[in-house]
Amino acid sequence: MPENKPSILILHGWGRFTGSWNPVKEELEKEGYRVFYPPLPGLDENQPLEKPWTIDDYVQWNKDYAEKNQLDRFCLVGHSFGGRIAIKFAQRYPEKLSGLILVSAAGIRNERTARRYARLARIAQAFGKLSFLPGYQLGRKVFYRLILRQTNYVSLKNEVMKKTLGNVVEEDLTPYLAQIKTSTLILWGADDRTTPLTDARLMTARLPNCRLEIIAGVGHKPHQESPEKTAQKILDFIKTLWRSSSS
Repeated sequence: MPENKPSILILHGWGRFTGSWNPVKEELEKEGYRVFYPPLPGLDENQPLEKPWTIDDYVQWNKDYAEKNQLDRFCLVGHSFGGRIAIKFAQRYPEKLSGLILVSAAGIRNERTARRYARLARIAQAFGKLSFLPGYQLGRKVFYRLILRQTNYVSLKNEVMKKTLGNVVEEDLTPYLAQIKTSTLILWGADDRTTPLTDARLMTARLPNCRLEIIAGVGHKPHQESPEKTAQKILDFIKTLWRSSSS
């Protein structure tokens, strides 16, 4: 592998770490890239948080992880919540990146998002009052997954992570976008209802050096719904960066 071929670091979305990016990771590794895909603290049972974190805490963790693994001028991939971390990392440490890839990235705070999380908070509080009932945990999971189609709150098993999620969703990252000079790929599912396509178009308008790729027939999880296309879009983008740096 040529020395200037960048390593790739993937930051997954909110929720328990399940290895859902592994199919994409394997496709990237077939092309000779070193790919790092760590579980994020607080979202992995082996790395519980002792206190609520903010996006800044995750950015610092990401910096420490990259330095520990001797990653320099790497490509950073951020999906959903991981996109929040990636946006702020790119704004703060541009010298560490050769490319930025935002996949259905969160971070654009709008009234729709604010209302959704406020509603979930009220529902969670109401459900908590019923915790004494038999079958409470099962009923709670079914309600969130099948009726609300929202699993963020199911994964919150303690107050630390509830407050962490609150810290994360409260911060609007829109002001940081114009400050990011790193070459950026914005990769989105056309049918995304969690982070709508309007968010992708806003990011595209604000980021100075980016391109938008939309995958038809795909929702919020392109890496699961269409892993081969997702991997190919990422590869095409990185190869373009690599050719540019080698010329």
